[in-house]
This record gives sequence, structure tokens and C-alpha cells, in this order.
Amino acid sequence: MKGLIEAIEKEGLKENAPKFNVGDTVKVGYRIIEGGKERIQNFEGVVIAKKHGGIRETFTVRRLSFGVGVERCFPLHSPKVAYVTVVRAGKVRRAKLYYLRGRTGKAAKIKELK
Repeated sequence: MKGLIEAIEKEGLKENAPKFNVGDTVKVGYRIIEGGKERIQNFEGVVIAKKHGGIRETFTVRRLSFGVGVERCFPLHSPKVAYVTVVRAGKVRRAKLYYLRGRTGKAAKIKELK
């Protein structure tokens, strides 16, 4: 049974999964189907968390939209995620950046990795 589950998981993994870390600013292209049409909606922000592993791996992206914090969780290996592009690499010392939720403006800035 365990071998079967591993085989199914391996089949669903993306071969060219993007490499990015917590603290990076990324642009995520997400496929949306409206009626009979399909389009890609961009969501750009800072990766504040990566969770799980294997086929269940998810990442949370946070951005400010008109002064309001918006977070979105994406499954990494989902076929709905068209692409993930790293806009800027960030230098952080934490695995989860939930403390950014309470900060705005310059206090929420992340140093760039050189």
C-alpha cells in the first residue's frame, strides 16, 4: 500500500518545480477558468511560508493591496499554478515570516540577498 501511494505521489510531482525560498519576492501565474475561457492571473508578493513536502507542498505569498494585507496559499505541484518566477531573492533568518503580518511600510521590508 505504501509503495502505491509513493508511486502516485511521484507521478503528480512537477519535474521542473521552481526553486525559491522563504523571503523571496515571487510572481505566481495562476490559471483561472471563467465561463468557457481560461486566463492567467498574476499574484506578486513575498513568500512568508513553505509547508509540507512532496506532492502536498504549499507556499504562502503575502502582498499589500490598497493598504490591506492579502495572503494566498498555493499548492506547488498543482496544474493550476502556471509558473512561479523569482523577482527578488530575500535574506531572512526564519523559516516562517508570520511577523510581517503586524508590520507595514519600511518595517515590513526584507533585505536583498547579495
